[in-house]
Amino acid sequence: MKQAMNGDWLLGLALMASTLPIVTADLTTTISSTTNWGTWEGFGVSLAWWAKAFGTRTDLADILFSTKSTTYNGQSVPGIGLTIARYNAGACSWNTYNGSAMVVSPDMITSRQIDSYWLDWASTSPSSSSWSWSVDANQRNMLTLAKARGANIFELFSNSPTWWMCINHNPSGSNDGSSNNLQSWNYDQHAIYLATIAEYAASNWGVSFQSVEAFNEPVSAWWNGETGTQEGCHFDVSTQATVIGNLRTELNSRGLSSTLIAASDENTYDLAVSTWNSLGSTATGKVDRINVHGYQYTGGRRDTLYSLASGAGKRLWNSEYGESDATGQRLVTNLLLDFRWLHPTAWVYWQAIDGGGWGLIDGNNDNVTLGAVSQKYYALAQFARHIRPGMRILDGGSNYTVAAYDSSAQKLVIVAANWGTAQYLNFDLSSFSTPGVSGALVPRWKTQVGSGDQYASYSDTYISGSKFWSYFPTGAVQTFEVSNVTL
Repeated sequence: MKQAMNGDWLLGLALMASTLPIVTADLTTTISSTTNWGTWEGFGVSLAWWAKAFGTRTDLADILFSTKSTTYNGQSVPGIGLTIARYNAGACSWNTYNGSAMVVSPDMITSRQIDSYWLDWASTSPSSSSWSWSVDANQRNMLTLAKARGANIFELFSNSPTWWMCINHNPSGSNDGSSNNLQSWNYDQHAIYLATIAEYAASNWGVSFQSVEAFNEPVSAWWNGETGTQEGCHFDVSTQATVIGNLRTELNSRGLSSTLIAASDENTYDLAVSTWNSLGSTATGKVDRINVHGYQYTGGRRDTLYSLASGAGKRLWNSEYGESDATGQRLVTNLLLDFRWLHPTAWVYWQAIDGGGWGLIDGNNDNVTLGAVSQKYYALAQFARHIRPGMRILDGGSNYTVAAYDSSAQKLVIVAANWGTAQYLNFDLSSFSTPGVSGALVPRWKTQVGSGDQYASYSDTYISGSKFWSYFPTGAVQTFEVSNVTL
């Protein structure tokens, strides 16, 4: 641990150690009306592998990007209403140019190879034969299906520079995993590639990328081209700083000065802190939003990263999260921690369709086969269907509660979970000027992690004065919507 073990650090560690929403009987949490942890931008998903496989499936687009119910495998599935889509600029092509061709790791998984639009280094002109805009049709199709269903924030991201920009021509990493793999003379070419896609998408796809991210977990040392299973590339911090500057220049030169630069999509909260502190003021001045991945799970200093971002006046996203717990319990636990300590304004799941518990829907992207909707999907629905863009994120008052406020509808949304003994949980709204109407119905929705209720609605909860309460079985995640609430 590089940080000094000072009193503040130990206090933060103690706070973060309370990772699971285990509560005692008849516990009351007070929802704050005065906090403001940001305006919610939305929940989302990265496209990449699953969209390459299933990008023509309109039923999957309905399930993920709308809130309507869709029949899937003979079952009615409530749409999760994601509003953010991250589009992966690929790094692979199978052409040969001047005797050079892509080098492929023997362990590379075919479904994780995404087509590059830029085929060779002969020309930077997007209308030349060095570029092919017909590739990656399925992922691009899902992007347009998402937009048609209401997604309105799009990010362009890269897992690796195009293969011919790499030192070993292998888009899954350097031969030792810990060395830079982008050739120094291609620092600007990587920026040109991403800026050109952003410009072309706006003119030809009807999609304007709000942001561009040039890296994916760049300081991590596991991007090994000899054993890699996916596209990836190590960038040391000084190289990141150079590419960020180049990217800003290239976007501006194409009339995309309003397109945001996000960085650096590090794997953990603590790595994100380290990278941000090392980028230097010139580079950080060009970064509009800090992106971080949530693979530190219940560990790491979320609060430190939030302090850095807010102190620098930068937005903050958890731009990638995933794990293999199909029950949904780990997802809910880490979402609660993110809302409580990280305070992102958006949260993005990695792969909507995958096997081994990783997908929101079980599937095999190589075999292009689909299975059941995971219980994890319904757990996420408790958050994504109710905490909607434009809401103000409030302090839920505990590590098991999230609160969001819709000022236009004067509606308060509360999501809470209980991993402990089955019990009643009380919610105190006394800090609000108007805490709803006493005796009014509070609609609730319930998901039981693992098995049981998937996304069941109930009309049996009422306000009493400035409080309401509900029974929580062990493993229950519930959402409540309280009307006629003013701050």
